[in-house]
Amino acid sequence: MGEFELIERYFAHVGARREDVVLGIGDDAALLRVPPGHEIVACVDTLVDGHHFPQGSHADDIGWRALAVNLSDIAAMGARPAFATLALTLPEADEDWLEGFVAGFAAIATAHGVALVGGDTTKGPLTISVQVIGHVESGTALRRSTARPGDLLYVTGWPGDAAAGLALLQGRLQGQGANRGALEQKFRRPEPRVAFGQRLRGIASACIDVSDGLAADLGRMVAASGAGAVVRAAELPLSRALYALAGEAGARALALSGGDDYELLFTVPPGARAALVALAASAGAPACHCIGEVVAGRGVRVLAERGELPVPRGWDHFRA
Repeated sequence: MGEFELIERYFAHVGARREDVVLGIGDDAALLRVPPGHEIVACVDTLVDGHHFPQGSHADDIGWRALAVNLSDIAAMGARPAFATLALTLPEADEDWLEGFVAGFAAIATAHGVALVGGDTTKGPLTISVQVIGHVESGTALRRSTARPGDLLYVTGWPGDAAAGLALLQGRLQGQGANRGALEQKFRRPEPRVAFGQRLRGIASACIDVSDGLAADLGRMVAASGAGAVVRAAELPLSRALYALAGEAGARALALSGGDDYELLFTVPPGARAALVALAASAGAPACHCIGEVVAGRGVRVLAERGELPVPRGWDHFRA
């Protein structure tokens, strides 16, 4: 099977059918429409076999994950995803693997109304780069640089679950049964908070997605905002599955340092708290937990009952 046959067979019609795709896969570039009064939001992520997912991972999980991590970036901006491009480097044109990958990619693309509009295929070590393009009403995008002292700090979902799932897959954490299955699923199939991110516009003052660890990503947000943050360790949300398999201290450490959650970490001015409570109580909203506040100064502090905890640095590809 040649490159262009591969593209036509597996990728020519992946994802949602959108009227704003003037010209999609099959030409030198895509032609896309953006609604009047909107700004373009674009992001790209690369996944490398053995670095971003364990070698031997199911192809459908890889396909889902490749798009999900980008959708999480779009969610953190409060934007609507619309289009994706895919650059896929393969050791060989394995038809069974391709069918699984496309199934996972197409499932999450269709769920979020994303059309695959272009890309590239090459031969080499398994590497997947996805770009997502979306849009947001002009002047309304959420940013990481706009948190202010006095803002309350919230996180969606259950941080640490995905890192525990990866640890289970790699044999660094032990456990069986429903708890193991729930945590592994959080790593294999992250659920980007796209709809909730859009609804946070006008409520949240700043936002970032949790990809490299809660403490590390919080540090990036408050550094960009010229502020500091205090996290109350006792308020960190720990899922029952995580607590059961890692214990309190282990679960807390994973919640602070574990990456791959793709939850939203955001700040809310005190005057907007009631609006957030109403939003969180609405249908389809994820669990939201207040874990601290933004303060004057610099850096992140984690306060426990008996003093401060060390602040983990989080994931960095190039740190020794």
